[in-house]
Amino acid sequence: MFCCFKNCINGFSLTPSVPIRVKSNPVQLDTLHMGHEVVIVKGGQRVCGSGCALGNAPLVQNKAYFEVKLQQGGVWAVGLATRDADLNRVHGGVDKESWCLNSDGTVRHDNVELYHLKPGSRESPTSELLVTTGFSNDNENQTENEKPESEKGEESAAVMPGEGDIIGVAYDHVELNFFLNGENMEIPVRNIKSTVYPALFVDDGAILDIILDNFRYPPPSGYAKIMVEQSLL
Repeated sequence: MFCCFKNCINGFSLTPSVPIRVKSNPVQLDTLHMGHEVVIVKGGQRVCGSGCALGNAPLVQNKAYFEVKLQQGGVWAVGLATRDADLNRVHGGVDKESWCLNSDGTVRHDNVELYHLKPGSRESPTSELLVTTGFSNDNENQTENEKPESEKGEESAAVMPGEGDIIGVAYDHVELNFFLNGENMEIPVRNIKSTVYPALFVDDGAILDIILDNFRYPPPSGYAKIMVEQSLL
């Protein structure tokens, strides 16, 4: 545990002689809305520990975009959630309040598997498609091959992110889309009606960095960084 925490705070110093740079972007991970065992460091940009951390600003503009760097592997999930989500869970999309891409290759909402990313390589990704429905807690311990066809999510040609990859998240109040190193993963999530925030889940040594400006890859056309409503300033 100490080793994981040491990696989490790598590059972060509490030395008082080091001047603190005031960030111009007020959006960051929210220490008031995170799980009990979550650790947020690096000025609200890095999360580790166990559980979920939300962003401190909702996605209210027409087209919002942010990125997440998979700094260290483990159990993780990236996506959107409301403030009613269970922030002590380590998997995203297992309740009605979150919509997430998970490290096990699934995209879930309300514990329904919307997509399943089949392991592959960037040179030769899989493109096999299966029936799109979900599965619940009653059979979540089954392997993908043991589940009946009607309980498997749609298998995607997208490749799973790995350490060092950048996951882009774009939301326009119609679709939630994920990008991998600037390429659309083609796993759109629809019918999100609530007020949602960036959601980063971690466990088992995973470390995620949220990127809220100065993006590593250009946002999709018309999308911009998360803007803060004047009433929240």
